Amino acid sequence: MRPANLKTKIFLDGGDPDETKTLIKLLGFLDGQTTNPTLISKNPEAKKRIETGNKFSEDEIIRFYQKTVREISSLIPEGSVSVEVYADAYTNAETMLRQGKEMFSWIPNAHIKFPCSAEGLRAAEQAVKGGMRINMTLCFSQEQAAAVYAATRSAKKGDVFVSPFIGRLDDRNENGMDLIRNILKMYARGDGHVEVLTASVRKPDHLLYALKLGSDIITAPYPILKEWGEKGLPLPGDKYVYDAGALKPIFYKAVDLSRHWQVYDLTHDLTAGGMEKFSGDWNALIRKS
Repeated sequence: MRPANLKTKIFLDGGDPDETKTLIKLLGFLDGQTTNPTLISKNPEAKKRIETGNKFSEDEIIRFYQKTVREISSLIPEGSVSVEVYADAYTNAETMLRQGKEMFSWIPNAHIKFPCSAEGLRAAEQAVKGGMRINMTLCFSQEQAAAVYAATRSAKKGDVFVSPFIGRLDDRNENGMDLIRNILKMYARGDGHVEVLTASVRKPDHLLYALKLGSDIITAPYPILKEWGEKGLPLPGDKYVYDAGALKPIFYKAVDLSRHWQVYDLTHDLTAGGMEKFSGDWNALIRKS
Protein backbone atom coordinates (compact mmCIF):
# COMPACT_ATOMS: atom_id res chain seq x y z
CA MET A 1 0.00 0.00 0.00
CA ARG A 2 1.02 3.62 -0.53
CA PRO A 3 3.21 4.89 2.34
CA ALA A 4 1.28 7.44 4.38
CA ASN A 5 3.88 10.18 3.86
CA LEU A 6 4.45 9.59 0.14
CA LYS A 7 3.32 12.75 -1.66
CA THR A 8 5.04 12.09 -5.01
CA LYS A 9 2.96 10.28 -7.63
CA ILE A 10 4.49 7.06 -8.92
CA PHE A 11 4.11 6.16 -12.61
CA LEU A 12 5.27 3.12 -14.54
CA ASP A 13 7.31 3.84 -17.66
CA GLY A 14 6.32 1.06 -20.02
CA GLY A 15 4.12 -0.25 -22.80
CA ASP A 16 3.10 -3.67 -21.49
CA PRO A 17 -0.23 -3.87 -19.59
CA ASP A 18 0.88 -7.11 -17.94
CA GLU A 19 3.62 -5.16 -16.16
CA THR A 20 1.00 -2.67 -15.04
CA LYS A 21 -1.13 -5.43 -13.52
CA THR A 22 1.86 -6.99 -11.73
CA LEU A 23 3.01 -3.71 -10.22
CA ILE A 24 -0.43 -2.73 -8.99
CA LYS A 25 -0.58 -6.04 -7.17
CA LEU A 26 2.95 -5.65 -5.78
CA LEU A 27 2.85 -1.97 -4.78
CA GLY A 28 -0.82 -1.82 -3.89
CA PHE A 29 -1.23 1.30 -6.03
CA LEU A 30 -0.05 3.00 -9.20
CA ASP A 31 -0.75 6.64 -10.02
CA GLY A 32 -0.22 6.51 -13.76
CA GLN A 33 1.83 5.30 -16.69
CA THR A 34 3.97 6.89 -19.39
CA THR A 35 4.31 5.39 -22.86
CA ASN A 36 6.31 6.33 -25.94
CA PRO A 37 7.07 4.78 -29.35
CA THR A 38 10.16 2.97 -28.05
CA LEU A 39 8.22 1.38 -25.20
CA ILE A 40 5.41 0.34 -27.55
CA SER A 41 8.02 -1.30 -29.80
CA LYS A 42 9.09 -3.38 -26.76
CA ASN A 43 5.55 -4.59 -26.05
CA PRO A 44 5.66 -8.41 -26.29
CA GLU A 45 3.05 -8.53 -29.04
CA ALA A 46 4.87 -5.88 -31.09
CA LYS A 47 8.23 -7.62 -30.57
CA LYS A 48 6.76 -10.91 -31.74
CA ARG A 49 5.44 -9.33 -34.90
CA ILE A 50 8.81 -7.76 -35.66
CA GLU A 51 10.67 -11.03 -34.99
CA THR A 52 8.34 -12.95 -37.32
CA GLY A 53 8.56 -10.31 -40.04
CA ASN A 54 4.88 -9.46 -39.69
CA LYS A 55 5.20 -5.70 -39.23
CA PHE A 56 2.23 -3.36 -38.90
CA SER A 57 0.63 -1.18 -41.53
CA GLU A 58 0.37 2.50 -40.54
CA ASP A 59 -3.29 2.05 -39.61
CA GLU A 60 -2.57 -1.16 -37.69
CA ILE A 61 0.14 0.38 -35.51
CA ILE A 62 -2.12 3.29 -34.57
CA ARG A 63 -4.88 0.82 -33.63
CA PHE A 64 -2.37 -1.28 -31.67
CA TYR A 65 -1.17 1.78 -29.72
CA GLN A 66 -4.80 2.73 -29.05
CA LYS A 67 -5.65 -0.79 -27.85
CA THR A 68 -2.61 -0.85 -25.57
CA VAL A 69 -3.28 2.47 -23.86
CA ARG A 70 -6.96 1.65 -23.49
CA GLU A 71 -6.05 -1.52 -21.60
CA ILE A 72 -3.58 0.41 -19.42
CA SER A 73 -6.15 3.13 -18.81
CA SER A 74 -8.70 0.57 -17.64
CA LEU A 75 -6.21 -0.65 -15.01
CA ILE A 76 -5.56 2.83 -13.58
CA PRO A 77 -8.78 4.75 -14.33
CA GLU A 78 -8.11 7.37 -11.64
CA GLY A 79 -4.54 7.95 -12.82
CA SER A 80 -2.87 9.44 -15.88
CA VAL A 81 -1.69 7.69 -19.04
CA SER A 82 0.76 9.57 -21.28
CA VAL A 83 0.43 8.96 -25.03
CA GLU A 84 3.11 10.32 -27.37
CA VAL A 85 2.65 11.89 -30.79
CA TYR A 86 4.94 11.00 -33.67
CA ALA A 87 7.49 13.79 -34.00
CA ASP A 88 10.67 13.78 -36.01
CA ALA A 89 12.76 16.77 -37.02
CA TYR A 90 10.32 17.61 -39.84
CA THR A 91 7.00 17.27 -37.99
CA ASN A 92 5.27 20.63 -37.66
CA ALA A 93 3.07 21.84 -34.82
CA GLU A 94 -0.15 21.44 -36.81
CA THR A 95 0.59 17.78 -37.45
CA MET A 96 1.48 17.15 -33.81
CA LEU A 97 -1.68 18.90 -32.64
CA ARG A 98 -3.85 16.91 -35.02
CA GLN A 99 -2.35 13.66 -33.74
CA GLY A 100 -2.68 14.84 -30.16
CA LYS A 101 -6.38 15.62 -30.49
CA GLU A 102 -7.03 12.15 -31.88
CA MET A 103 -4.98 10.42 -29.15
CA PHE A 104 -6.62 12.53 -26.43
CA SER A 105 -9.97 11.07 -27.48
CA TRP A 106 -8.77 7.48 -26.99
CA ILE A 107 -9.05 7.42 -23.19
CA PRO A 108 -10.52 9.71 -20.50
CA ASN A 109 -7.27 10.08 -18.54
CA ALA A 110 -4.73 10.91 -21.26
CA HIS A 111 -1.82 13.33 -21.13
CA ILE A 112 -0.48 13.91 -24.64
CA LYS A 113 3.28 13.98 -25.00
CA PHE A 114 4.87 16.66 -27.17
CA PRO A 115 8.64 17.20 -27.41
CA CYS A 116 10.38 20.22 -25.89
CA SER A 117 11.17 21.60 -29.34
CA ALA A 118 9.92 24.81 -30.94
CA GLU A 119 7.21 22.97 -32.89
CA GLY A 120 6.34 20.90 -29.84
CA LEU A 121 5.90 24.02 -27.71
CA ARG A 122 3.81 25.65 -30.41
CA ALA A 123 1.53 22.61 -30.44
CA ALA A 124 1.41 22.55 -26.65
CA GLU A 125 0.36 26.19 -26.42
CA GLN A 126 -2.65 25.50 -28.65
CA ALA A 127 -3.39 22.16 -26.98
CA VAL A 128 -3.85 23.59 -23.48
CA LYS A 129 -5.99 26.42 -24.84
CA GLY A 130 -8.23 23.70 -26.25
CA GLY A 131 -8.49 21.94 -22.88
CA MET A 132 -6.01 19.15 -23.56
CA ARG A 133 -3.79 17.68 -20.84
CA ILE A 134 -0.15 17.43 -21.91
CA ASN A 135 3.24 16.03 -20.93
CA MET A 136 6.24 17.87 -22.40
CA THR A 137 8.87 15.23 -22.96
CA LEU A 138 12.60 15.16 -23.77
CA CYS A 139 13.38 18.11 -21.49
CA PHE A 140 17.10 18.58 -20.83
CA SER A 141 17.47 22.18 -19.65
CA GLN A 142 16.02 24.80 -17.35
CA GLU A 143 15.27 27.03 -20.33
CA GLN A 144 13.17 24.31 -21.94
CA ALA A 145 11.28 23.90 -18.67
CA ALA A 146 10.79 27.67 -18.46
CA ALA A 147 9.36 27.65 -21.99
CA VAL A 148 6.92 24.89 -20.98
CA TYR A 149 5.79 27.05 -18.07
CA ALA A 150 5.38 30.12 -20.27
CA ALA A 151 3.58 28.35 -23.11
CA THR A 152 0.98 26.81 -20.81
CA ARG A 153 0.02 29.69 -18.52
CA SER A 154 -3.67 29.15 -19.25
CA ALA A 155 -3.60 25.59 -17.86
CA LYS A 156 -4.68 24.49 -14.42
CA LYS A 157 -2.56 22.36 -12.09
CA GLY A 158 -2.62 18.73 -13.11
CA ASP A 159 -3.04 19.45 -16.80
CA VAL A 160 0.66 19.98 -17.62
CA PHE A 161 3.69 17.82 -16.87
CA VAL A 162 7.29 18.47 -17.88
CA SER A 163 9.54 15.42 -18.13
CA PRO A 164 13.27 16.05 -17.57
CA PHE A 165 15.26 12.99 -18.68
CA ILE A 166 17.92 12.36 -16.06
CA GLY A 167 19.43 9.08 -17.28
CA ARG A 168 20.42 10.43 -20.68
CA LEU A 169 22.27 13.31 -19.01
CA ASP A 170 24.04 10.84 -16.73
CA ASP A 171 25.04 8.88 -19.83
CA ARG A 172 27.16 11.78 -20.98
CA ASN A 173 28.68 12.42 -17.56
CA GLU A 174 26.32 15.19 -16.44
CA ASN A 175 24.41 14.94 -13.16
CA GLY A 176 20.85 14.62 -14.40
CA MET A 177 19.45 14.88 -10.88
CA ASP A 178 20.77 18.44 -10.73
CA LEU A 179 18.31 19.30 -13.50
CA ILE A 180 15.40 18.04 -11.39
CA ARG A 181 16.58 20.09 -8.43
CA ASN A 182 17.08 23.19 -10.57
CA ILE A 183 13.66 23.02 -12.25
CA LEU A 184 11.90 22.48 -8.92
CA LYS A 185 13.73 25.50 -7.49
CA MET A 186 12.84 27.62 -10.53
CA TYR A 187 9.18 26.55 -10.50
CA ALA A 188 8.91 27.33 -6.77
CA ARG A 189 8.75 30.99 -7.80
CA GLY A 190 5.81 30.31 -10.13
CA ASP A 191 2.13 29.48 -9.75
CA GLY A 192 2.52 25.69 -9.64
CA HIS A 193 0.57 24.91 -12.80
CA VAL A 194 3.34 22.68 -14.24
CA GLU A 195 4.22 19.46 -12.44
CA VAL A 196 7.75 18.05 -12.64
CA LEU A 197 7.82 14.43 -13.78
CA THR A 198 11.22 12.84 -13.21
CA ALA A 199 11.86 10.57 -16.22
CA SER A 200 14.59 8.33 -17.63
CA VAL A 201 15.13 6.76 -14.21
CA ARG A 202 17.96 4.25 -14.47
CA LYS A 203 18.60 3.14 -10.89
CA PRO A 204 16.95 3.00 -7.46
CA ASP A 205 18.94 6.02 -6.25
CA HIS A 206 17.38 8.15 -9.01
CA LEU A 207 14.00 7.22 -7.56
CA LEU A 208 15.01 7.86 -3.96
CA TYR A 209 16.66 11.21 -4.65
CA ALA A 210 13.69 12.40 -6.73
CA LEU A 211 11.51 11.56 -3.72
CA LYS A 212 13.87 13.47 -1.44
CA LEU A 213 13.79 16.51 -3.75
CA GLY A 214 10.00 16.48 -3.82
CA SER A 215 9.45 15.76 -7.51
CA ASP A 216 5.72 15.92 -8.21
CA ILE A 217 5.83 12.67 -10.19
CA ILE A 218 8.37 9.95 -10.91
CA THR A 219 8.08 7.52 -13.79
CA ALA A 220 10.32 4.48 -13.65
CA PRO A 221 10.67 1.24 -15.62
CA TYR A 222 9.28 -2.02 -14.34
CA PRO A 223 12.55 -3.45 -12.89
CA ILE A 224 13.15 -0.32 -10.77
CA LEU A 225 9.61 -0.22 -9.37
CA LYS A 226 9.62 -3.98 -8.82
CA GLU A 227 12.83 -3.74 -6.79
CA TRP A 228 11.41 -0.80 -4.82
CA GLY A 229 8.23 -2.73 -4.09
CA GLU A 230 10.06 -5.90 -3.04
CA LYS A 231 12.08 -3.83 -0.57
CA GLY A 232 8.89 -2.54 1.04
CA LEU A 233 8.58 0.86 -0.69
CA PRO A 234 11.43 2.55 1.24
CA LEU A 235 11.51 6.35 1.40
CA PRO A 236 14.67 8.45 1.81
CA GLY A 237 15.26 9.58 5.36
CA ASP A 238 16.72 12.86 6.61
CA LYS A 239 20.22 11.43 6.36
CA TYR A 240 19.85 10.22 2.78
CA VAL A 241 22.53 11.62 0.46
CA TYR A 242 22.60 11.07 -3.30
CA ASP A 243 26.03 10.03 -4.55
CA ALA A 244 26.60 11.61 -7.97
CA GLY A 245 30.11 10.17 -8.17
CA ALA A 246 32.21 11.81 -10.87
CA LEU A 247 29.23 13.24 -12.77
CA LYS A 248 29.64 16.89 -13.68
CA PRO A 249 27.26 19.25 -11.87
CA ILE A 250 24.58 21.19 -13.71
CA PHE A 251 24.45 24.60 -12.07
CA TYR A 252 21.27 26.54 -11.34
CA LYS A 253 20.47 29.54 -13.52
CA ALA A 254 18.21 32.43 -12.56
CA VAL A 255 15.60 32.26 -15.33
CA ASP A 256 12.74 34.75 -15.61
CA LEU A 257 9.47 32.82 -15.95
CA SER A 258 7.46 35.85 -17.05
CA ARG A 259 8.79 35.99 -20.60
CA HIS A 260 7.18 34.64 -23.79
CA TRP A 261 8.07 31.02 -24.44
CA GLN A 262 9.70 31.78 -27.79
CA VAL A 263 12.52 33.81 -26.22
CA TYR A 264 13.96 30.84 -24.32
CA ASP A 265 16.70 28.67 -25.80
CA LEU A 266 14.98 25.41 -26.75
CA THR A 267 17.89 23.83 -28.57
CA HIS A 268 19.44 20.73 -27.05
CA ASP A 269 21.15 17.92 -28.88
CA LEU A 270 19.59 15.32 -26.59
CA THR A 271 16.11 16.55 -27.46
CA ALA A 272 16.89 16.26 -31.16
CA GLY A 273 18.48 12.85 -30.60
CA GLY A 274 15.53 11.64 -28.57
CA MET A 275 13.08 12.66 -31.28
CA GLU A 276 15.17 10.78 -33.82
CA LYS A 277 15.27 7.68 -31.60
CA PHE A 278 11.53 7.65 -30.88
CA SER A 279 10.52 8.24 -34.50
CA GLY A 280 13.01 5.61 -35.68
CA ASP A 281 11.60 2.98 -33.30
CA TRP A 282 8.08 3.82 -34.46
CA ASN A 283 9.06 3.59 -38.14
CA ALA A 284 10.71 0.21 -37.49
CA LEU A 285 7.30 -1.18 -36.55
CA ILE A 286 5.78 -0.32 -39.91
CA ARG A 287 6.18 -2.42 -43.01
CA LYS A 288 7.17 -0.66 -46.19
CA SER A 289 4.45 -0.59 -48.82
